Amino acid sequence: MVLCGVCIFMFTLAVFCDVITRTFGVPWVWLQQVTTAFFAWGVFIGMAAATRRLDHFYLTEITKQMKGLPRSLIESANRLIVLIVALALVWFGWKNAMLDLGSFRMPSLIPLTVYTAIVPLAGVLIALFTIEQLVNGWKHGFEGPEDMDNVVVDTPGAAEVKK
Repeated sequence: MVLCGVCIFMFTLAVFCDVITRTFGVPWVWLQQVTTAFFAWGVFIGMAAATRRLDHFYLTEITKQMKGLPRSLIESANRLIVLIVALALVWFGWKNAMLDLGSFRMPSLIPLTVYTAIVPLAGVLIALFTIEQLVNGWKHGFEGPEDMDNVVVDTPGAAEVKK
């Protein structure tokens, strides 16, 4: 999450500086390359962070109503699909990053790999986080914090709805 914050901050700062320098008539053309790099890295690091935090990639609304074997099967299938996509990111991202070593951005002559190297790295992180979730789910069950929505909790003398 810290890396996501750094990427968002640097992206915003680069855009701000780009606007300011263009307003004063002395544009720093290389800032667009910096902006592009932080945007790309932020997006892919955000994907890995979302996977780690169980955000966006999972069918929680469907599965939180399930229990036992049906839930385990659906959760496992969902994570296996995410794992396949992660492995595709690693494989094809690596091939693309290697091809980009021979291509350069103008005017800085930075290899395009600086921008595309995050794709296989994010794939590795997503795969690791997904494998972790599968192992933990198989050991301890797939129930998580999202299952606590609107659960009635008995307290001494009263019941309250936990949100």
